[in-house]
Amino acid sequence: MTQEILNQDEIENLLKAIAVQHLASPAPSKTETEPEQLPSAGRKPDSEKVQPYDFRRPERVGQEQMRALQALHENLARNFAASLSALMRTIVEVRLTSVDQLTYSEFVFGLENPTCFNLVKVEPLEGYFVLDISSTLLYPIIDRLLGGGRQIEPVVRRPLTEIELRLTSRVTERFLKEMARAWETIAPIQPVVERVESNPQVVQVVPPGEVTVVIGFDVIIGSLRGFVSLCIPYTSIERVTSKLASNFWMGYRKTALDPQSLQRLQRQLDRATVEVVVTLAQTRITMAELLSLKIGDIITTDQDIRAPLEVSVAGVPKFRASPGAFKGRMAVQVVELLNETHSHPAH
Repeated sequence: MTQEILNQDEIENLLKAIAVQHLASPAPSKTETEPEQLPSAGRKPDSEKVQPYDFRRPERVGQEQMRALQALHENLARNFAASLSALMRTIVEVRLTSVDQLTYSEFVFGLENPTCFNLVKVEPLEGYFVLDISSTLLYPIIDRLLGGGRQIEPVVRRPLTEIELRLTSRVTERFLKEMARAWETIAPIQPVVERVESNPQVVQVVPPGEVTVVIGFDVIIGSLRGFVSLCIPYTSIERVTSKLASNFWMGYRKTALDPQSLQRLQRQLDRATVEVVVTLAQTRITMAELLSLKIGDIITTDQDIRAPLEVSVAGVPKFRASPGAFKGRMAVQVVELLNETHSHPAH
């Protein structure tokens, strides 16, 4: 058998035929060459976001309950600011800064030491609340209550004395009073301070890993700023959390009074007693003249006997009247009704 040798032209024709045959044949499918990679069971697509979950910090209070607690304590902050302003006799601003879920250990280790750590018994709820007032806020308040000046002195890091604790109770009592008013729609609580500590780490209210709701307030008195924290263990409010749902909270919005309620309110106001004061005259004398007065002396005024007198109701001028007598008793007859522009507090 002779070996056939191809020339160059035959080789090129053979290569062209093989190339044409390869292009004409269909490409192998993916299932024939390589099996499709299916996602394994339980594997999430890459497009889905993964939410981390920390088992040490489970969020046991829902978002609706957290929003309700925020609205509730915003009202508490406004009322506490007004009450504290009356005590301090100066403008006090209280702002709600945070409503967070923390473990009890995280709350305690975030506090100052020493501080004013109040253990509050809240009947009829179970367990205790914690009210913490920072030293940077408390010492200047005590200084002002004792008649100190407006100049802010450096805060001394030390526990409170017995006298300072008595003065501090005037602040905490106002806060607890406003807290009870704010919680009326949830539960009729009666908060009472049972114990005050300077070191927060010596008091074990709940286990370290127990979930708590920590509510932070920022208190501003002039150039002074301090913080107040209210710690509410979840176990204390667990049985009333259903009342913090949005459908329950919406029921406490203000609504228009019906005619029966308006009539009942009017009847109650009709029976209310108010103070009525008639000013006969006003004048000024010196302290020496006042001390030298004796029976029979006459004090002169610029009041004309024919001029009407001013009649004030609950300290607000409301009428003008002329003096006289009625059935043997002194009386005044109303001759003019003052409008709102002329009404002003009597001095």
